Amino acid sequence: MHIRGDHAELVVEGRLDVRTAADARTVLHTAVDSGHGDLVLDLTELDSWDATGLGVIMGVHRRAGRANRRLVLRGVPAQMQRLLVATRLHRILAIEGGIAAESLPRG
Repeated sequence: MHIRGDHAELVVEGRLDVRTAADARTVLHTAVDSGHGDLVLDLTELDSWDATGLGVIMGVHRRAGRANRRLVLRGVPAQMQRLLVATRLHRILAIEGGIAAESLPRG
């Protein structure tokens, strides 16, 4: 996992999982604490995340809210969009462009 960017926009590459969560949390919390306005998290280059990685994202979302900021997810891969829909987190998180129609449950 590699995160590059600044306190306004960060790009996450690789895997966000139990092995990388602590480092990711540190970088993301520092970004939240160092800036103002929206914090954009570009996930275009993210290969996968597990429950721990999703927990990091939710923790950053809460921390941003306490700092009067908003976490905005950009470029969420389709597989991860489906997970956000299944967990109903797409209703809580700000997702640039929304969730693609094919990610929504059928029925």
